Amino acid sequence: MLDIEPLIRQHGVAVVFVNVLLERLGLPIPSFPALVIAGAAALGGGVNVVSVATASLAACALADGGWYLAGRHYGGRILKLLCHISLSPDSCIRQTEATWMRWGGWTLALGKFIPGVATIGPPLAGAMRLPAIRFLAVDAAGAVIWIASGLAGGFLLHAQIASLLAGLSRAGAASIALLSAVLAAYIALKWWERQRFFKALRLARITVDELKWLRDAGRNAFVVDVRSAVARRSEPRVIPGALLLEETGVRERLDNLPRDTEIIFYCTCPNEASAAMIAKRLLEEGYTHVRPLLGGLDAWMAAGYSTELRSVA
Repeated sequence: MLDIEPLIRQHGVAVVFVNVLLERLGLPIPSFPALVIAGAAALGGGVNVVSVATASLAACALADGGWYLAGRHYGGRILKLLCHISLSPDSCIRQTEATWMRWGGWTLALGKFIPGVATIGPPLAGAMRLPAIRFLAVDAAGAVIWIASGLAGGFLLHAQIASLLAGLSRAGAASIALLSAVLAAYIALKWWERQRFFKALRLARITVDELKWLRDAGRNAFVVDVRSAVARRSEPRVIPGALLLEETGVRERLDNLPRDTEIIFYCTCPNEASAAMIAKRLLEEGYTHVRPLLGGLDAWMAAGYSTELRSVA
């Protein structure tokens, strides 16, 4: 028999600290359940609730502070890195940017309860140049509310959690194996969804050199920037003459183009995900000369080609 309660008493604070830290760093290891269990254990005298809360707050501060500094120094590049390692690359940045557009800096507080947003929020705040004092205040407030919610949940569900832990103790090593299998199955499912997503976006790309040649040769190429407003604020440079997708009348302008016009979409997301999704949609509607730009705006600038500044309201 595996006695779980002594483990919680001896290592509960350390386990919660590591769990919260790893989740805040971006690993798919949910830490809220650990807070709930710690809250239940604290009510039964198993762990010190102040120690758990302090350790959790320290873990949030370390991870969020590190991501914020990375965002300030590396901007959109650190966001791309997070999406490359994310198990949900299609939504990890878009969801956070949409929340940021609605709530601004308060995304840091609200995002603690939204998977993905909790990790992307701090580097996005850094990339958006949110003042450090405001970042610390809002992020700390969100962390306190999140931690308190988890511990309070443990207090309320103390009896049920005690029964669950007793059952796991009786099951012994089999319970650990079951929990490990569930976590492994969750990660495998997300990995499969990731592969399916990228498989759906396997469209022929156009390189930046090919696009430059089309323009120099006077060929009719319609270039569209499909980045979000948040991404454009972080990097206001655009390919000269590019149309912003969020501008009014874009759909009408695309419909009025000759069907043999090259329409090139670009973004700054991993695998040109946003650009490829829009290109795929237009291909399904009958367009034949629609392609994402390989490497997006980053590849265009890395090649040394000219850009222009475009202000974002």
